[in-house]
This record gives sequence, C-alpha cells and structure tokens, in this order.
Amino acid sequence: MVTIKDIAKESGYSVSTVSRVLNNRRDVSPVAKQRIEEIVAKYNFVPNNNAKSLKQTVSETIVILVKGTANMLFADIVEEIQRMLEKTKYTSVVAYIDETDNEVQQAIQICWERKPLGLLFLGGNPENFKQQFADVEVPSVLVTNSGESLGFENLASVCTDDIAAAECAIDYLIENGHQEIGIIGGSLEKSHTSRMRHEGCMKSFEKNNLHYEEDKAYASARFSFEGAYQAMNELLDKNKKLTAVFAMSDVMAVGAIRALKDRSLCVPEDISVIGFDGVALAEYYNPKLATIKQQYKQLANRSVKILFNLLELGMPAVHEVIPFELAKGESVHKI
Repeated sequence: MVTIKDIAKESGYSVSTVSRVLNNRRDVSPVAKQRIEEIVAKYNFVPNNNAKSLKQTVSETIVILVKGTANMLFADIVEEIQRMLEKTKYTSVVAYIDETDNEVQQAIQICWERKPLGLLFLGGNPENFKQQFADVEVPSVLVTNSGESLGFENLASVCTDDIAAAECAIDYLIENGHQEIGIIGGSLEKSHTSRMRHEGCMKSFEKNNLHYEEDKAYASARFSFEGAYQAMNELLDKNKKLTAVFAMSDVMAVGAIRALKDRSLCVPEDISVIGFDGVALAEYYNPKLATIKQQYKQLANRSVKILFNLLELGMPAVHEVIPFELAKGESVHKI
C-alpha cells in the first residue's frame, strides 16, 4: 500500500509539500505540484481520511494553526516544524485561517473536534487570547508574537521583537537620507503585528525628529501582493514627495515595487523600499530586497522544543525573543 511518505520519497519533495498538494493548497510551485500529481495518478493514491481522523482522536496530534494564507514566512516556519515533527511520534495537522479570523475561537473548535495534544499558533492577536484562551486546556506555543503579558500557564511564546525590528528598518532609511517615508502595513485596529511594527516606526521618527503625518504616510492593506500594490498607489497619490517605503512584509514589498514600476518609477533610484521577514523571495528578487530578516529556523526549532518541554516534561511556559538581522540588499538608495 502506497503512503504519503512513499510519494514524498519518489517525488523528492517533503511530506508537508505532498500534503499541501493533496489538500489543493496554492503555496506550492507548479513544478512540484505537477511532479507530485503525476505520482499520485500513477499509484491511484487516495488519502485515507477516515484512518487519519481515527489516528487524531487517539491523539498524538499537534495542530499548527496558521493565521493568514499568503504569509511566506509562515510557510517556511511550517515546513521546518513539520520536518522536525516527522522525526517524532507526533502527527502534525496544519489548519489555515484568514488573517482577520479569530484564531482562539478556531483553536477551541479544533480541540473539541480533533483533541490534539498541543497547539502551535503562527500569528495571533493577544486580545483574542485575553478573551478566550482560558478555554484552551492543551499546552500551546504562540509563534512570532509574544504571549508573556497574557499570563497563561499553558501558553509559551517565541517571537521577534517587532517594535525594535521596525525601528531598525526606519532608522536604516533615515541613515540613507530619507525623510519622506511611507509605510504599508495591515489594519492598525485589527492586526496586532501591524500595531507593533507601527509603534517601532514611530519610535524611529521621534528619536530622529522627523514629522510624521499618518493620513499621508500610512496605507493599510492585507498582507498580500495585491493589497500592497493598491496601497502603494494610494501612497503615491497622497504624497508626491515620497522617497522611501517600509513594507511590513516582503510580500508587501514586492507588491509595492510592482506598483512603482507600473508608474514608471525605478527602485531604488526613484523610491527605496525595505521589507520585513527575510524570506527566500527577498534574496532572489530583482533588486534584492533590503529587509528585516527573521530567523525562521530558530523560531521553528525553539517553538517545537518548548512545546515538547510543556508536553513531555511538564515544564513551565517560557517566552523567548529571537534576534533579527538587517539585510541591506539592493532596494535602498542613499540620497
């Protein structure tokens, strides 16, 4: 009987990549999708969902709850987490929700339906945790956001300091002579990550004595190529003097650059752009993106190890901050 691991071995791709193809996920390259689908057809493979569900009710399952469907950093972290879990007795299940959904409500439902041993939250709004996380009884780790102030005994966290990292990004633009700086990010009302990064931007403007007008300098968008494309056009229409843009994700940065090029503007000669995350796209994009590089392997590694400590050793929840790195790239020009 052919298994998903057999398909992974023959295709040359990981089990998690095969799983994403079988679940019709879009975050798989066309080449990988075609290769895996050829092997699936060759063996007439059909996933045994009944057996999978039965295994989950016995519960050696860890659920990875991912907030947002277009986050390349989260895709990298999920891949790394699954690679680690494949070497253990645990089965991983990935659940994707929209970036505006309530992740804690989803977790409560998942706990009721699947009865997992533990949860890994990729992205999250602390307000949602304050209101309802008490109903989640299993050991959990909040990844990329801090849960330290929440005070739950079964909730640990591993994150990057979003405030310091965004401050570093704006500092870098200012060091290169930019004073008319635009920002593209998520909703400041709904996105905790966007609020933290916005706070970091404000700290940099304040210490460098730069005036900031939010109506002219901030454009809200979904964390997507399309959203950032529209937001960049909005910024250009609002501020003709703009010389630089900080995008709160690399995906947003690429969407912004496409909008600039469609308006016959060159990056970085006319307008500089810096992103956030440090995904592979940033390294291979043209121009190579300046970005705040999160250490996704460390984020994944520490999250899994901390969850194991909670599950297997009964250790108390801990809260760790993983250092970030400024990657200067080629998309910021000194003026």
